[in-house]
Amino acid sequence: MNNTSLIAIDLAKNILQVCLMDKNHKIQFNKAFNRKALVEFIIQQPPSTIAMEACYSSHYWGRIFNSFGHEVKLYMSC
Repeated sequence: MNNTSLIAIDLAKNILQVCLMDKNHKIQFNKAFNRKALVEFIIQQPPSTIAMEACYSSHYWGRIFNSFGHEVKLYMSC
């Protein structure tokens, strides 16, 4: 998974969905994680762009992911 260019995360209370996409926007990985497993998974990823919906917990997660060297982008929901 070292050619990942984007990590998209759907935030929720207990289960968080993660989708990794390559530079051609093809899905390479799509799996649900609990909070602890998500942090362990993100630590193992090379520095990437992480996209999340701007919501109540997105700033919390953004600070954590930034501390691991990722670039976090928050997007408003439609």
